Amino acid sequence: MDEIVAERYRQLMQEGFKNTGSFENPTMFIDSKAEGISICGMGGQDYMNIYIKVSDGVISDIKYLCVCDPTANVVVEVLCNLAKGLTLEEAKALQKEQFFEAIGSDGGTVRRKVWGAIELVNRVIKRYEARIRETEKSITSS
Repeated sequence: MDEIVAERYRQLMQEGFKNTGSFENPTMFIDSKAEGISICGMGGQDYMNIYIKVSDGVISDIKYLCVCDPTANVVVEVLCNLAKGLTLEEAKALQKEQFFEAIGSDGGTVRRKVWGAIELVNRVIKRYEARIRETEKSITSS
Protein backbone atom coordinates (compact mmCIF):
# COMPACT_ATOMS: atom_id res chain seq x y z
CA MET A 1 0.00 0.00 0.00
CA ASP A 2 1.40 3.36 -0.92
CA GLU A 3 1.89 6.05 1.70
CA ILE A 4 -0.90 8.31 0.45
CA VAL A 5 -3.46 5.51 0.73
CA ALA A 6 -2.08 4.57 4.16
CA GLU A 7 -2.56 8.16 5.31
CA ARG A 8 -6.12 8.26 3.92
CA TYR A 9 -6.88 5.03 5.78
CA ARG A 10 -5.46 6.45 9.03
CA GLN A 11 -7.73 9.48 8.56
CA LEU A 12 -10.73 7.19 8.13
CA MET A 13 -9.76 5.32 11.28
CA GLN A 14 -9.59 8.59 13.24
CA GLU A 15 -12.65 10.29 11.75
CA GLY A 16 -14.79 7.21 11.32
CA PHE A 17 -15.98 5.49 8.20
CA LYS A 18 -18.85 7.84 7.38
CA ASN A 19 -20.44 5.67 4.70
CA THR A 20 -20.47 2.33 6.47
CA GLY A 21 -23.76 0.69 7.30
CA SER A 22 -26.78 -0.67 5.54
CA PHE A 23 -30.46 0.08 5.20
CA GLU A 24 -33.62 -1.92 4.65
CA ASN A 25 -35.02 -2.34 1.14
CA PRO A 26 -32.24 -0.80 -0.93
CA THR A 27 -33.15 0.04 -4.49
CA MET A 28 -29.96 -1.72 -5.55
CA PHE A 29 -27.72 -4.15 -3.70
CA ILE A 30 -24.22 -5.20 -4.72
CA ASP A 31 -22.44 -8.28 -3.40
CA SER A 32 -18.89 -8.22 -4.76
CA LYS A 33 -18.45 -11.96 -4.22
CA ALA A 34 -21.63 -12.80 -6.13
CA GLU A 35 -20.42 -10.51 -8.92
CA GLY A 36 -17.08 -12.31 -9.03
CA ILE A 37 -15.10 -9.14 -8.50
CA SER A 38 -12.50 -9.46 -5.79
CA ILE A 39 -12.14 -5.89 -4.64
CA CYS A 40 -11.29 -6.66 -1.01
CA GLY A 41 -8.16 -8.72 -1.45
CA MET A 42 -8.14 -10.45 1.93
CA GLY A 43 -8.87 -14.01 0.91
CA GLY A 44 -11.84 -16.22 1.64
CA GLN A 45 -13.41 -14.24 4.48
CA ASP A 46 -13.55 -10.88 2.75
CA TYR A 47 -16.71 -9.35 1.34
CA MET A 48 -18.15 -6.05 0.22
CA ASN A 49 -21.86 -5.30 0.14
CA ILE A 50 -23.05 -1.96 -1.19
CA TYR A 51 -26.56 -0.63 -0.58
CA ILE A 52 -27.93 2.05 -2.90
CA LYS A 53 -31.16 3.99 -2.54
CA VAL A 54 -32.50 5.79 -5.62
CA SER A 55 -35.12 8.53 -5.49
CA ASP A 56 -36.37 10.09 -8.74
CA GLY A 57 -33.38 8.73 -10.66
CA VAL A 58 -30.84 10.12 -8.19
CA ILE A 59 -28.66 8.17 -5.75
CA SER A 60 -30.04 9.56 -2.52
CA ASP A 61 -28.04 7.28 -0.24
CA ILE A 62 -25.23 4.77 -0.58
CA LYS A 63 -23.66 2.72 2.20
CA TYR A 64 -21.46 -0.32 2.48
CA LEU A 65 -20.49 -3.16 4.77
CA CYS A 66 -17.20 -4.92 4.18
CA VAL A 67 -14.28 -6.84 5.51
CA CYS A 68 -11.55 -5.56 3.25
CA ASP A 69 -7.98 -4.39 3.11
CA PRO A 70 -7.29 -0.70 3.79
CA THR A 71 -7.01 0.22 0.10
CA ALA A 72 -10.46 -1.22 -0.67
CA ASN A 73 -11.89 0.66 2.33
CA VAL A 74 -10.48 3.93 1.01
CA VAL A 75 -11.82 3.22 -2.49
CA VAL A 76 -15.34 2.32 -1.33
CA GLU A 77 -15.52 5.42 0.89
CA VAL A 78 -14.56 7.53 -2.13
CA LEU A 79 -17.14 5.69 -4.26
CA CYS A 80 -19.87 6.59 -1.79
CA ASN A 81 -18.75 10.21 -1.59
CA LEU A 82 -18.62 10.53 -5.37
CA ALA A 83 -21.88 8.70 -6.14
CA LYS A 84 -24.21 10.24 -3.57
CA GLY A 85 -26.39 12.86 -5.25
CA LEU A 86 -25.60 11.72 -8.80
CA THR A 87 -28.17 10.65 -11.33
CA LEU A 88 -27.83 7.06 -12.49
CA GLU A 89 -26.40 8.30 -15.79
CA GLU A 90 -23.81 10.38 -13.96
CA ALA A 91 -22.93 7.43 -11.70
CA LYS A 92 -22.42 5.18 -14.73
CA ALA A 93 -20.07 7.82 -16.14
CA LEU A 94 -17.77 7.92 -13.09
CA GLN A 95 -14.16 7.76 -14.25
CA LYS A 96 -11.12 6.29 -12.57
CA GLU A 97 -9.44 9.70 -12.66
CA GLN A 98 -12.13 11.07 -10.33
CA PHE A 99 -11.21 8.39 -7.81
CA PHE A 100 -7.47 8.96 -8.23
CA GLU A 101 -7.95 12.69 -7.66
CA ALA A 102 -10.11 12.14 -4.56
CA ILE A 103 -7.68 9.57 -3.15
CA GLY A 104 -4.56 11.45 -4.19
CA SER A 105 -2.97 8.34 -5.70
CA ASP A 106 -3.24 5.91 -8.55
CA GLY A 107 -0.45 3.65 -7.35
CA GLY A 108 -0.24 0.20 -5.90
CA THR A 109 -3.49 -1.70 -5.91
CA VAL A 110 -5.58 1.47 -6.15
CA ARG A 111 -6.04 1.09 -9.92
CA ARG A 112 -7.42 -2.46 -9.69
CA LYS A 113 -9.74 -1.64 -6.80
CA VAL A 114 -11.05 1.49 -8.50
CA TRP A 115 -11.73 -0.55 -11.64
CA GLY A 116 -13.62 -3.09 -9.49
CA ALA A 117 -15.72 -0.40 -7.80
CA ILE A 118 -16.65 1.19 -11.13
CA GLU A 119 -17.49 -2.20 -12.63
CA LEU A 120 -19.71 -3.14 -9.66
CA VAL A 121 -21.68 0.10 -9.85
CA ASN A 122 -22.11 -0.13 -13.61
CA ARG A 123 -23.34 -3.73 -13.44
CA VAL A 124 -25.93 -3.08 -10.77
CA ILE A 125 -27.22 0.09 -12.45
CA LYS A 126 -27.57 -1.70 -15.79
CA ARG A 127 -29.55 -4.52 -14.13
CA TYR A 128 -31.73 -2.00 -12.31
CA GLU A 129 -32.44 -0.09 -15.53
CA ALA A 130 -33.27 -3.35 -17.34
CA ARG A 131 -35.71 -4.24 -14.54
CA ILE A 132 -37.35 -0.84 -14.82
CA ARG A 133 -37.69 -1.21 -18.61
CA GLU A 134 -39.23 -4.67 -18.23
CA THR A 135 -41.68 -3.37 -15.63
CA GLU A 136 -42.65 -0.46 -17.88
CA LYS A 137 -43.00 -2.80 -20.85
CA SER A 138 -45.29 -5.16 -18.94
CA ILE A 139 -47.43 -2.26 -17.69
CA THR A 140 -47.89 -0.81 -21.17
CA SER A 141 -48.68 -4.19 -22.74
CA SER A 142 -51.35 -4.99 -20.12
